[in-house]
Amino acid sequence: MTLLLTSSTRWDPLLLTLRFNNHDDNPSSYLLLAAHVQRLREAAQAHNWPDAVAALSYDALLSVCEAAVASHNGESKALKVRMTLSQSGELAATAEPIPPLRTDPTAASFVRPSASFVRPLTDSLSLYGAPMQVFLDTQPTPFLGLLSTTKTTERSAYNDARSRANLSLPSAADADADVLMYNADEHITEASVSNVACFRSGQWITPPEASGCLPGVLRRWLLKNKRIKEAQVGEITKAQMQPGDIVLLFNSVRGCRLARITAPP
Repeated sequence: MTLLLTSSTRWDPLLLTLRFNNHDDNPSSYLLLAAHVQRLREAAQAHNWPDAVAALSYDALLSVCEAAVASHNGESKALKVRMTLSQSGELAATAEPIPPLRTDPTAASFVRPSASFVRPLTDSLSLYGAPMQVFLDTQPTPFLGLLSTTKTTERSAYNDARSRANLSLPSAADADADVLMYNADEHITEASVSNVACFRSGQWITPPEASGCLPGVLRRWLLKNKRIKEAQVGEITKAQMQPGDIVLLFNSVRGCRLARITAPP
């Protein structure tokens, strides 16, 4: 299979009302699209794909996204838009329906649980909808160099983690469960389709890139805007993850979601 760089975002009319999502002072219906351009460019540079770097621009990526959205003929209220970039510089995008937003997709990052690892779900957390289920993987995920630190179509490590948790392969219609992954040192890295943060000492902290996590676009935005803080290496470990604990999961399609660590069935 030919390796492609990939990134996914959300198309949603509600995003037009959120000033943080403007591009060049103009409202955008794509979540943080300019940041996806940056992510793909950095990944292409890391893979030493000069033709891909040269072909990539905001306007070029917007064009393929608009074509993917238009293919749904206005029938969907919100879409997951998956973008790919080949070594030769070919850009493409596909779209599939997802539930529309009801509020700012970053709002759950404002939640401040009352303890470092909250077990009971408080009434205030329920304002953000029922928490997702998140299972703890039963095996460490090996570090695969660029395949771990750049998002590509090589997803076997993530799919294997989902399989061990008895979860189907991820799709836009199946987003209410995930699996927490960890490296050979049992340091938490990420979830299979999201980055993760834990609440410690009054703030959300997320595993550092040095742990082997895939640094997502929304993760970068949350760090820049001081909604989360990067943890020290080894600060978030497998042993600390207990059933009932609340964590924050986030990606550029679903935004920020609260999740409860669940014991395996």
